[in-house]
Amino acid sequence: MISPGKPAEQFLSTGPEVKLINSFARPFDNAIATARTCYSGKGIVTPEQVGVEGEPDPALREERLRRRDELAASLFRAGHHTVFQHAHFQFALSNVSRQFVWSFLHGHPFYNSEQVSQRYVEHKPGACAVPPLSDPALGVYRDAVRAQFAAYARIAELLFPVASREYFRRFCGRERAAADYEKDIRKKCMEVARYVLPVATFTCLYHTVSGITLMRYHRLMNALDAPAEQRIVVGRMVEELLRVAPEYDVVLNEPIPLEETAEYQFFASQARGGEQLDLPGAADFARPTLADRAWLFRREFDRELGGRVSKLVDYKRDNERLMADAVREVLGVPRSTLGDDEAIELAMNPARNRCLGDEMNLTAHGKLTRAMAHPHYTFRKILSHAADSQDQRHRLTPASRPTLRAYLTEEPEFITPGLLLLDGADAAHARYREAMSRAWASINRLRAHGVRDEFAAYLLPNAVAIRFTESSDLAALWHKHAMRLCYNAQEEIWHASVEEAEQVRAVNPRIGRYLLPPCGLRDLAGQRPICPEGPRFCGVPVWKLDIEDYNRTI
Repeated sequence: MISPGKPAEQFLSTGPEVKLINSFARPFDNAIATARTCYSGKGIVTPEQVGVEGEPDPALREERLRRRDELAASLFRAGHHTVFQHAHFQFALSNVSRQFVWSFLHGHPFYNSEQVSQRYVEHKPGACAVPPLSDPALGVYRDAVRAQFAAYARIAELLFPVASREYFRRFCGRERAAADYEKDIRKKCMEVARYVLPVATFTCLYHTVSGITLMRYHRLMNALDAPAEQRIVVGRMVEELLRVAPEYDVVLNEPIPLEETAEYQFFASQARGGEQLDLPGAADFARPTLADRAWLFRREFDRELGGRVSKLVDYKRDNERLMADAVREVLGVPRSTLGDDEAIELAMNPARNRCLGDEMNLTAHGKLTRAMAHPHYTFRKILSHAADSQDQRHRLTPASRPTLRAYLTEEPEFITPGLLLLDGADAAHARYREAMSRAWASINRLRAHGVRDEFAAYLLPNAVAIRFTESSDLAALWHKHAMRLCYNAQEEIWHASVEEAEQVRAVNPRIGRYLLPPCGLRDLAGQRPICPEGPRFCGVPVWKLDIEDYNRTI
C-alpha cells in the first residue's frame, strides 16, 4: 500500500493533462484469474469467480477479497509479474515535455505511443514546460524560450528558397505547379527548424502500457532526468488507475527516492571527488570537475567514433554460420543438403521468403525468419535529441542512453542538419548557430543562478548531440533498416542506417545485402507497387540503387 509522499513541485506552465481513455473492465480481477487458471483443474477461472460481484453474503465477500488480495501480494513479492501484464491502460497525455517523453516514457521497450509529430506540425510560441523557478532565473528561462521559438519561425522562413530548390530538383515535374507543393516544402523547413526548439517543448500523445509497466513507472518516477515532471505525470496516471481499479493499491510499491538511485549517488560521489584522472587530456585539469570529466568523455567517445554517425564496434564472430545453422535446424537438414549461402537466402531473400516482402513485420512469427534472432550487432552512435527521440521508438534495438547533465556544457554541442549546409542557406545557418550559442549561454546563466541541472536541461535544444551505444539482433536491425533506409525517413536516422548497413555488409556480406529500404525488399519479392508510400513516394527509384550510391539532401 502506498502512503502520501513528497508533494510534486508544480510547474509554472499549463499543467499536464492525464486522462485514462481505455482499460480492461476488471483489470485486477483479471490478473488474479489468470494466476489461478495456471493451477486450475477445472479450466479457465473467470474474473467473476475472483471478484465479489453478485455475492450477497458480506462475510463471503470479505473472505473472497482477502484471498484475492493475499494472492496478488504473494505473486507480486515472488516476482510472478506476467499476470499483471494482461490488463492494459491507454492514457491521453497533453502538456508534457519532449524531455520527459524521451527520458522516461520512451526509455524502455514495454509501451505503445502515438505522438504528435514535430517534423510535420508547426509549434506555437510558448507551448513548453516552465519549471518552478523564481526571478531572476525565471526571466532568463522565459527569454530563452521566446528566443528559441522566434529562431524556429525565422529559420523555417529563411530555408524556404533552399528547400524549394532541392525539392524541385528531386521532383522536376512538379515545379510547373509549385504552389500545390508549398505545404510539403514548408514541412521540410519545419523539420530542420525544430532543431532549435527546447526539449521543454510540449507534446501530446496516446500512451498505452500494461499494469506492471505502470507499477514500474511508479517505482522509478523519481529517477533522472526529469523527476519533478515525472512525479506529476506518473502520480496522475496512478490516480487514474486507482480511480477505476483501487485494488491495485495492494501491489503498488513506494517510489525509490531520487537520493537512493545509483545514478544520483554516483554523481554525488563524483562531486565530492576531484582526484587526478589517468585519461588522455586529463592532465589539463588539476582537479577535474564533473564538467571536465564530461568533456573528457565526449572527446574520448568522438575519437573512437572516427568521424562516423554510427560505428559498428562489435558483432558475433560467426554471425553468418550461426544463422545458417539455425535455418538447417528449423528444416532438419545437414550442411551437405543445405549450404550456408542457400540457408541465408532462404531466410533473408524476399524472392524466396514471402514474409520479408510483406507490409507487416513477420520476422518473429515465421519459422525461418526467427533464425535472424541469432546474429547480433552493436553500434556506437551520435544523434541529436530530436533524431534519437525517433530512433528510440525502435524498441527492439535498445540503447544505453545518457543522463543529460553531462550535456550541460559551457560551449554549444549540437548537430547541424544537412539542409543548413547547402549553398544559399548561409543566412539560415547563421541564425541557427546564433540560436545554439544563445541556448547554451542561457543554460549557463541559469546554473550560475543556482538552478538545478534537472531544470536547466529543459533549455537544451533538440539539436543537442546525444552519444550512446545501441545493440540489436539481426531481425530487429533488418526491420529498423526497412523503415529508416527509406528516403522519407528522418535525415539523421537515415544517415546512421546507411552507415550501419554498409558496415554490416563489409563484415557479413551475405546478410548485409538484404538490409534494404522497403522498396528494395518489395522489388525483390515481386510486390507491386514497389514503393508502399503511395502519394508520399520520395521521388527516387531507390530500389535501383546500390547502397553506396544513396544520396539525399531533403
